[in-house]
Order: sequence, then C-alpha cells, then structure tokens
Amino acid sequence: MKTVKQAILPAKAASKMQTRLSASLVALAFIVAMTAQAAEVIPPKPDRYFNDYVGVVSKEAAQRFNEQLAQFERETGDQVVVAVFPKMQSDSDIADYTQRVAQTWGVGQKERRNGVVLFVFVQDRKASIQVGYGLEGALSDIIAYDIRANHISPYFKNGDYEGGLATGIDLICKAIRGEYKGSGKTVTEQRRGTGGLGVLPFIIFVIVLIVISRMMRRLGGYGYSSSRGGPVFLPIGGGGWSSGGGGGFSGFSGGGGSFGGGGSSGSW
Repeated sequence: MKTVKQAILPAKAASKMQTRLSASLVALAFIVAMTAQAAEVIPPKPDRYFNDYVGVVSKEAAQRFNEQLAQFERETGDQVVVAVFPKMQSDSDIADYTQRVAQTWGVGQKERRNGVVLFVFVQDRKASIQVGYGLEGALSDIIAYDIRANHISPYFKNGDYEGGLATGIDLICKAIRGEYKGSGKTVTEQRRGTGGLGVLPFIIFVIVLIVISRMMRRLGGYGYSSSRGGPVFLPIGGGGWSSGGGGGFSGFSGGGGSFGGGGSSGSW
C-alpha cells in the first residue's frame, strides 16, 4: 500500500499542472481578445464636413462640398458630414460599423440629435447613410434608401464619385429641409413603369424588421464595443488619416449627437 507521503506527491504535481494550464489559458484568452480587438478601427473624428481620404474628387470639389455643408449648418443648425474611405476597417456589418463610428464622432447637437453621416467605402463598393434620432422623421429609412440606392449608386457604378456625392449631399439636405420626399418607386419599378402596390407586403415586412432592429439597439444602450472586444481608436498625426483638400476649409465639430441605426446601408 502507498504511504500518505507517496499519495500527496502526485496530488501536488497535478495541482501545479492545473495552475499552469489555467495561467496559459488566461494568457491565450488575452492574446485572442487583443487580436480580435485590433480587427476593428474607429477612425478619429474629422475636422471638416467633407472628408475624402481616397482622392475620388478634386480639391476644388472637396472645398465646394465642405462649404456647402458648413452653410447648411449655419442655416438650419443640422450637421451633415461625408467621409470617403478606401475600405471598412471592421468585419462587422456595414450598418452596425458605421453606426458605431457616427455615434463616436457625435455628429449633430446633443439636445437635438440632428446629425447625418454619409459613409463611402470605395474598395468595398459600399455606402451608408446614418441618421441621428432627431432627423429620422425628415430623413426616414425609406427616403435614405431611395437617395442611396436610386440616386447615389448609379453614379458610383459608373465610376462618377463626384456626381454621386454631389447628388447625395443635395438630396440629403433637401430631405432634411422637407423639400424631397423620394420618388415613391424602386429602380426596378421605375424601369418597368409600374406602381409599388405589388411589393406592399414586402415593404411592410422590411418596416417591421427595421422597427424590431431599432428596439433591440435601444434596449442594448449606446455601447460602442463589438463582440470582438471593442473598437480601436487611432490618433491623428504621424501619417494618420488625412482628407486632403488644402487649407481654407470651414471646420466641423460634433456636438454629441446620437444614432440609433436609422438610415440605409448597402452595396452599389
């Protein structure tokens, strides 16, 4: 029979091995979390209304768009920001990712939550219009979809980014002012010359999904971290983000607006 001392030794060895294994698992979990966290990048808040990080429009056009959006805020108090990036820095769905970016930037006034951000990701061929809570009545999801899919995307498909951005900015501003209500038809319907009654059940289904999605987001609060461990914030400077366009730009400063996922996102 084994002595007590002989029985204790294997138990101590097993305990020590278990402790080392636990420490290794913790270290591995930390490495995985850090790697996952680095998978998403939240770009720093821009200092201009129009920001072209790819160079798809001329400097003259960039300055014209920026001043147009600055003047729009002077006249209405509402903030519209445009950001053109090479590609998404996230594995998330474009709608979720751009909502987090818009929320972090705080476009719009905190009290009125009246901000809109038009995101364009050239290499991904995706665009998103994120609408602050306070402007969801004027710039509804249906109108945002119409602007993005029926007016911006056709220009982008032909490689005319300046034309698409000019049209998008103009229609977004008009919608906020109440001057644009949408065409009432999809692109397919416009081509066929038919009404929208045949797709009414589908539209109702989409609206129900949108309402449920918003309720889920609001119940979840305004957290910005993703399932991969949260976003990464990159500082400006030292080779960071640059929108180009030279000097003489009207500066943008977000006021703490909130976003709940209203708007429209998709590919072109």
